[in-house]
Amino acid sequence: MIKFHTRFGTVSIELDHKNAPATAANFLRYAQEGFFEGTTFHRVIPGFMIQGGGLDADLRPKETHAPIENEADNGLKNLRGTLSMARTSDPHSATAQFFINVVDNGFLDHTGKNARGWGYCVFGRVVEGMDVADAIVAVPTTSRYGHGDVPVEPIVIEKVEVVE
Repeated sequence: MIKFHTRFGTVSIELDHKNAPATAANFLRYAQEGFFEGTTFHRVIPGFMIQGGGLDADLRPKETHAPIENEADNGLKNLRGTLSMARTSDPHSATAQFFINVVDNGFLDHTGKNARGWGYCVFGRVVEGMDVADAIVAVPTTSRYGHGDVPVEPIVIEKVEVVE
């Protein structure tokens, strides 16, 4: 389990090593390295998701490891409370950024191994602290440095615990 501590409280995440082994291992590696500490939930959209894991409070990107292969064809669905990898339009571009679905987002699910169908890999779920995610998604947002849906007050991941 991985615990993200924020000023709103703690979000506890269980990784799915069985269905998304490479993605879960990638995420765990970043957590163990302390990478996520000091990053923000930099994109929050009510009725959709909260995204974090790659930018600091000034929206500067942190240097990441190489991108990983997309495992979105693992049968897991982007349901409320699941954790998925963020990526660019390249299906195999995910590095450290992730998002927590605050509603069911079936349109993000894998439908085929093509540009439109790859989807976003679900690799974990929130086991405690969904109320914290709900509080985060409700904060006022603005545009800043070319980014939209940015919380007016930064929501920093202050501490990360990896619990065996």
